[in-house]
Amino acid sequence: MTDTPQWFKSSYSNNGGACVEVATNLLPAHGIIPVRDSKHRAGSVLELRADAFASFVTGIKADRLGTL
Repeated sequence: MTDTPQWFKSSYSNNGGACVEVATNLLPAHGIIPVRDSKHRAGSVLELRADAFASFVTGIKADRLGTL
């Protein structure tokens, strides 16, 4: 197990510029799933608990998050 995030984008990403990357490899040891903007990889990282990440994904699938 490594403490270095192993980032990936969803296979559903169509490279339209509105992508996030996640690193699920930290969940077992740290209980978090880091999330970052794929266009700003050196920028801020959100560290979400598993339940918060599940809610985030559910919101995306249901198109309930809107846009900024």
